[in-house]
Amino acid sequence: YGGDGTFLEAVRVLDLRPIPMIGINSGRLGFLANITMEGLDAALCDIRDGNYAVEERTLLSVEGDFIDRTCYPYAFNEVTIQRHDTSMIAAEVFVDGEMIATCHGDGMLVSTPSGSTAYSLSVGGPVVAPDCRCFIVSPIAPHNLTMRPVVVPDTSQVTFRVHTRGEKFFVSLDNRNYLAGDGTELRVRKAEKSIFLVHLQNISFYDTLRNKMMWGIDSRERQKKNER
Repeated sequence: YGGDGTFLEAVRVLDLRPIPMIGINSGRLGFLANITMEGLDAALCDIRDGNYAVEERTLLSVEGDFIDRTCYPYAFNEVTIQRHDTSMIAAEVFVDGEMIATCHGDGMLVSTPSGSTAYSLSVGGPVVAPDCRCFIVSPIAPHNLTMRPVVVPDTSQVTFRVHTRGEKFFVSLDNRNYLAGDGTELRVRKAEKSIFLVHLQNISFYDTLRNKMMWGIDSRERQKKNER
């Protein structure tokens, strides 16, 4: 119960247990917590009556020098590499050992389809349906403006070798931040276990997307109504 941030924290608390989750939205956008307060009674009735399906969603698993034994090394939405100070970082990006590019800028991001409507979207990544089997690799404020997001199969291992003029940079797993040092190598792949979400039959990803993004709404008509 909350917003998408609360949902991500609940994913961590589950700690890979195969228990289906459902989110009730008391926040703003609510792509993950997509049950509205107005629809709560109907949603609970559907769950009671068994009118739902269970969807499997991908988790990202991360390995690197910044990870210790007490860290939860998984992310539901995205893994992000970002600069710690005002200096750019340089991230060498590899997919299954084959180099894509060296990105100079604020950082890099690997997103699951579930996370494509989160931070990935704000850095110019595509919206991806949650049942697609892929990762989105995106630059964050790249110095070279020809750098663009790349979609790769979720069977891939994405590797970053990160260099920074400062001593540290940030690694974020969803809403958890860690510090890593210059020269750190990070390896991101699909986790062996998944997260399971309750999907109600009357709520589709495309309905949620259209409503939350306000696609198809003519801003000129809204302005006219406000003027009246």
